Amino acid sequence: MYASLVRRQLGGIVPPKIATPSILTSGSGSSLTPLVNFYSKLPKGPASTVSGGGIKARYFSGKNASAAPLVWTILGLFTFGYAIDYQKHHKNHPH
Repeated sequence: MYASLVRRQLGGIVPPKIATPSILTSGSGSSLTPLVNFYSKLPKGPASTVSGGGIKARYFSGKNASAAPLVWTILGLFTFGYAIDYQKHHKNHPH
Protein backbone atom coordinates (compact mmCIF):
# COMPACT_ATOMS: atom_id res chain seq x y z
CA MET A 1 0.00 0.00 0.00
CA TYR A 2 1.32 3.45 -0.86
CA ALA A 3 2.14 5.92 1.89
CA SER A 4 0.01 8.67 0.35
CA LEU A 5 -3.00 6.33 0.20
CA VAL A 6 -2.64 5.45 3.88
CA ARG A 7 -2.24 9.12 4.78
CA ARG A 8 -5.34 10.07 2.79
CA GLN A 9 -7.47 7.28 4.27
CA LEU A 10 -6.46 7.92 7.86
CA GLY A 11 -6.15 11.70 7.60
CA GLY A 12 -9.54 12.45 9.10
CA ILE A 13 -9.43 10.00 12.01
CA VAL A 14 -5.79 9.74 13.07
CA PRO A 15 -3.65 12.73 14.07
CA PRO A 16 -0.76 13.00 11.58
CA LYS A 17 2.11 13.03 14.10
CA ILE A 18 0.97 9.87 15.89
CA ALA A 19 0.29 7.55 12.93
CA THR A 20 2.87 8.06 10.22
CA PRO A 21 2.85 5.81 7.16
CA SER A 22 6.18 4.26 8.17
CA ILE A 23 4.74 3.14 11.52
CA LEU A 24 1.59 1.74 9.94
CA THR A 25 3.32 -0.19 7.17
CA SER A 26 6.25 -1.56 9.21
CA GLY A 27 4.18 -4.39 10.70
CA SER A 28 5.54 -4.16 14.23
CA GLY A 29 2.87 -3.91 16.89
CA SER A 30 5.10 -2.19 19.45
CA SER A 31 5.47 0.91 17.29
CA LEU A 32 1.70 1.47 17.46
CA THR A 33 1.77 2.16 21.21
CA PRO A 34 1.56 5.98 20.77
CA LEU A 35 -1.57 5.47 18.67
CA VAL A 36 -3.11 3.08 21.19
CA ASN A 37 -2.29 5.46 24.05
CA PHE A 38 -3.91 8.34 22.18
CA TYR A 39 -7.16 6.48 21.52
CA SER A 40 -7.31 5.01 25.03
CA LYS A 41 -7.52 8.54 26.47
CA LEU A 42 -10.56 9.50 24.37
CA PRO A 43 -13.98 9.45 26.08
CA LYS A 44 -15.98 6.26 25.70
CA GLY A 45 -19.70 5.75 25.27
CA PRO A 46 -22.32 7.69 23.35
CA ALA A 47 -21.76 11.34 22.56
CA SER A 48 -23.40 13.84 24.88
CA THR A 49 -26.31 15.85 23.58
CA VAL A 50 -25.48 19.36 22.47
CA SER A 51 -27.42 22.09 24.24
CA GLY A 52 -28.85 24.91 22.18
CA GLY A 53 -29.54 23.44 18.80
CA GLY A 54 -30.62 26.62 17.09
CA ILE A 55 -33.88 28.44 16.69
CA LYS A 56 -35.96 25.35 15.93
CA ALA A 57 -34.87 23.52 19.07
CA ARG A 58 -35.24 26.60 21.24
CA TYR A 59 -38.70 27.78 20.18
CA PHE A 60 -40.53 25.11 18.18
CA SER A 61 -39.52 21.76 19.73
CA GLY A 62 -39.77 20.33 23.21
CA LYS A 63 -41.73 21.41 26.25
CA ASN A 64 -41.40 25.15 25.54
CA ALA A 65 -42.79 24.96 22.01
CA SER A 66 -44.56 28.15 20.96
CA ALA A 67 -45.56 29.95 17.78
CA ALA A 68 -44.90 33.35 19.37
CA PRO A 69 -41.58 33.97 17.52
CA LEU A 70 -43.29 33.28 14.19
CA VAL A 71 -46.18 35.61 15.02
CA TRP A 72 -43.81 38.39 16.14
CA THR A 73 -41.73 37.98 12.97
CA ILE A 74 -44.83 38.31 10.77
CA LEU A 75 -46.04 41.36 12.74
CA GLY A 76 -42.59 42.94 12.55
CA LEU A 77 -42.39 42.47 8.78
CA PHE A 78 -45.90 43.88 8.38
CA THR A 79 -45.01 46.93 10.49
CA PHE A 80 -41.78 47.48 8.56
CA GLY A 81 -43.59 47.21 5.22
CA TYR A 82 -46.34 49.55 6.37
CA ALA A 83 -43.79 52.15 7.50
CA ILE A 84 -41.99 52.04 4.15
CA ASP A 85 -45.28 52.26 2.24
CA TYR A 86 -46.45 55.17 4.42
CA GLN A 87 -43.22 57.07 3.79
CA LYS A 88 -43.54 56.52 0.03
CA HIS A 89 -47.15 57.50 -0.45
CA HIS A 90 -48.15 59.85 2.35
CA LYS A 91 -45.08 61.89 3.20
CA ASN A 92 -44.90 63.98 0.02
CA HIS A 93 -48.62 64.18 -0.81
CA PRO A 94 -50.58 66.85 1.13
CA HIS A 95 -54.22 66.16 1.81
